Amino acid sequence: MVGFLTSLIRRRGISPSRLAREIGVSHATVSRWLSGKDVPSPQSCEKLADYGGIRVEWLLSLARYLPALETAGATQWPEFREYARLKYPNELDEDVIAMIEDLIERRRRKREVEGR
Repeated sequence: MVGFLTSLIRRRGISPSRLAREIGVSHATVSRWLSGKDVPSPQSCEKLADYGGIRVEWLLSLARYLPALETAGATQWPEFREYARLKYPNELDEDVIAMIEDLIERRRRKREVEGR
């Protein structure tokens, strides 16, 4: 969970305080999450999933509310970050993964605007 939160903060270019404000929790709560002393509640997992653009089930499994998700099958594609870590564990660092995720998100938004 700590890795996800750290990555989310870095990818969005925000402070922990801003993350707290934007998802409606206290700064102290986010600090406990980042230190590993606590995990987000299921409700906070929903907010974080929405904010981070990821599946809530994945985040709930990170917080151990659900069993660990199995590797995605043919009908269920993994998030890019999961795929990149499995496929290219030594070639792609967090900055490159974040950059590619940003490009993917920009393309998705462009397609939405174009009505595809």
